[in-house]
Amino acid sequence: MASRNTRGPSGDAEDRGPRLLVVDDAEGIRTYLANLLELRGYQVDTAGDGRSAIALIESGAAPEVVILDVMMPGIDGLETLRRIRAIDAELPVVMLSVVGKASTIVGAMQLGAVDYINKPFEEEELDAILSKWIERRSLERERTQLRQAVGDPVADAVWESDAMQRIRSLIEQISETDVTVLIQGESGVGKEIVARAVHACSSRKDGPFVKVNCAALPEDLLESELFGYEKGAFTGANGRKQGRFEVAHRGTIFLDEIGEMSPALQAKMLQVLQDSVFTRLGGHDEIRVDVQVVSATNRPLAEMVSQNQFREDLYFRLNVVSIQIPPLRERREEIGALVETFLRRYSIQYEKPQLEPSAELLGAFDRYGFPGNVRELENMIKRVVVLESEESILEEIVRREAGDARGRTGLQTLLEEIEETAGDVPLREVGRRVAQQAEREAIERMLRHTGWNRKQAARLLSVSYKTLLQKIRECGLVAD
Repeated sequence: MASRNTRGPSGDAEDRGPRLLVVDDAEGIRTYLANLLELRGYQVDTAGDGRSAIALIESGAAPEVVILDVMMPGIDGLETLRRIRAIDAELPVVMLSVVGKASTIVGAMQLGAVDYINKPFEEEELDAILSKWIERRSLERERTQLRQAVGDPVADAVWESDAMQRIRSLIEQISETDVTVLIQGESGVGKEIVARAVHACSSRKDGPFVKVNCAALPEDLLESELFGYEKGAFTGANGRKQGRFEVAHRGTIFLDEIGEMSPALQAKMLQVLQDSVFTRLGGHDEIRVDVQVVSATNRPLAEMVSQNQFREDLYFRLNVVSIQIPPLRERREEIGALVETFLRRYSIQYEKPQLEPSAELLGAFDRYGFPGNVRELENMIKRVVVLESEESILEEIVRREAGDARGRTGLQTLLEEIEETAGDVPLREVGRRVAQQAEREAIERMLRHTGWNRKQAARLLSVSYKTLLQKIRECGLVAD
């Protein structure tokens, strides 16, 4: 149940204000908000449930901000938010609900909501939130246009190292081909920047670049996102929907986190790569597409193949050209340019004075291992700008360096003990103890990298959650 407002604020089609989407199952609330916001000069679309809201966004309604109720029948607000994020990761979504539970608010923010309003609310509060996010949306659009005109300064900084220059040369060598490209590297190294460079250097650069995060959706939703569906394919499929492969026709499709794809979906993906043909869910007609496939993962696909966790034939199809991006700690010549770029970007975004990084901070960055790579550096600089202080970042680096030192000291002590007792300790026991210490350090580093998110750490370490909990207990690891 959705409706689209076709009136401008003053009835003039040439003088329309920003478009908003109000999603609430209560008709009274929808009508109240629509009238209130139209009086303030906005265009307002409304939807009475999550599926209708998603259909409106997919149809190209392109709201500047979504106002989304938490408690709705069918697909609730949080699930609707998650699906909106899969369609448009940058679209501001403001949650609206009578439920003020902290866990609900935290869950919404973790899924990407930009703000949260409790019913009943003051009109001034709603006005302030909408003004802020519409302004930011407009600013981001201007930045995007500027990047398209003069290039992305972050991408420019990323190519400064010799290692990345070699990757750029490889991209230029394959620019006139349609080969599949597999980009591998740790989280946060810049895999999407490389994927966009592959597209920008290709003969398809004037066609669409379509990104799909394979880890963001469960198997059934990912399949419908990739290949689309026909009306009636499943409950709630009220019309035909194009898949992302169709949208990417004569362009590039970027499959991020390809290692998270289920075995059943891997089989269908193999067929598309072999024949460039697929069928929508619930359909029988074959659809032929012309796309270049670029995929990325931070998981060891070759090992996953040997462990029967990833199809070997699909791996070889994806891996025609392989690009391995080194971690930031091996591309330290980029750090200075990235620091300057992020300082400038977030000073403008948060309307803060642009700070000059101290010699102490640059020295700390030069020593630090950056387990989270470019993304971690970006978040650190963002914090420096927002707080207008380097202190918390310097303290964090010192604390992490101390933790690394403890780990190195533990391994060194073990090796010295083995050396002193040479001949008394069997080789098998030596190997077991060294492996145990190395395993402890690997687990501790991954836990710090994920902020002690055990489920994420288990996935990155390719072990079960239960196994990781047992290892944490055995190693005596505790959160900082």
